[in-house]
Amino acid sequence: MTAFEQAVKTLKRNGYKTTGKRQRILEVLYKNNKYMTAKEVQDRLKKMFPGISPDTIYRNLHTFVELSVVEQTELNGEKLFRSNCETHGHHHHFICTECGNSEELDMCPLEQLQEQLPGCEVTAHRFELFGRCSNCLAS
Repeated sequence: MTAFEQAVKTLKRNGYKTTGKRQRILEVLYKNNKYMTAKEVQDRLKKMFPGISPDTIYRNLHTFVELSVVEQTELNGEKLFRSNCETHGHHHHFICTECGNSEELDMCPLEQLQEQLPGCEVTAHRFELFGRCSNCLAS
């Protein structure tokens, strides 16, 4: 079963209808496999759904994040979304600020940082690197 098919199955299992719009939003994210803004997703869907509203896009993206079928991050105050990675387990990303492509990082600095927080309990964290990928630097 592909990651896209698994995402659709997760929607159904959680009581969500798999409408054409929901499937197309997921398709855009899973086919592009990079971080995208809600506006970029909307632009890719305009031909098929000319009247699709930003609210519809945001509402579905946030539902997908809650169901863990889509990942979300933030850059310069704007939320970015992408399909879930094929990598299972804890990992982080380098995200290209020019093209949106990402590279998975298999190390996490939390272990070293926890040593500096004696007596504290970290309940959540996020670690991402932003910059320009080798393809964007070459062009």
